[in-house]
Formats: sequence, C-alpha cells, structure tokens
Amino acid sequence: MVAFVLVAGVVSVVSGQNDLHLGTWELNLARSSFSPGPPPKSQTLTISAAGPHWTALLQGVDASGRPINPEMGNLAITFDGKDHPTPNADYDTSTWKRISPYRYEVVRKRAGKTVLATTNAISADGMTMTITTDGVNADGQPVHNVQAYDRRR
Repeated sequence: MVAFVLVAGVVSVVSGQNDLHLGTWELNLARSSFSPGPPPKSQTLTISAAGPHWTALLQGVDASGRPINPEMGNLAITFDGKDHPTPNADYDTSTWKRISPYRYEVVRKRAGKTVLATTNAISADGMTMTITTDGVNADGQPVHNVQAYDRRR
C-alpha cells in the first residue's frame, strides 16, 4: 500500500504550466521494485495543471485486484519546505521541496518523526519518472520502493 500513498489520489501542488512532471505516466512493473511488496497490478498517474496548481490522479488496480481509491488523498501541497497536514495516510504531515526542474523531494512524518523520504526524478529526455521511497511503514517494516513510470504519449 506504500506505493499508493506516495502520490495518493488527488493532489494540488503550486507550480508552473510547463513542468516536466505534467502528463500521464504508466507504472512500468518490470523496472519497479517494492519492499515490502506486493506491487500493484497496474497504476497510472496523471498530473495536470490548472492555473498555478497541479492535479495528480492515481488510478489502477492494487495487489489484491481492487481498484485504487483516488479519494484516499485530497491534499493541498506547496513546495515551501514546511510540514503540511496529510489526511487519509499512514503519516501526519508531508513536506515538499523542489530541488530542480527535474527533481523534488517529499518527507513524510508521523508524530513529528520522519518515517518516509521520497525523491521524484524525471529523466533527461523527459520520458521516465522515477519515484524512490525509503523509510518505515505503519507496521514498522523497512520500506524501499522504486517506481519507474513511462510517459504515455
């Protein structure tokens, strides 16, 4: 389920219209790894801009064959490096920080303690997005997920 909470549901993010992250992305299961697993059966992430905000919608089928519920996360997010409340997740807050046009980082905290750190990176050609998450899940298990997404044309 950690794969879902990385970019869960609908997300609003302050950014520009020409951001490299915008578009529709298909999870490439052959190039992805999930520890602990199991991985989802399929996942599509659509990121679009509406004015200064992004909308990111995660859809697909989870490991048990159920549709991923896009209503799990409805978050207002700003790349300001500050903790923001994160409802419907295994953590309390998220901090989003843009590193470059190709990369941003997210820190997830539970009770003020960092539990997950995520890096989202776009390849130089803009065709691959890699989301790497390390930390501990709600059950205390170590997490190391690498999600490779291919841009849908």
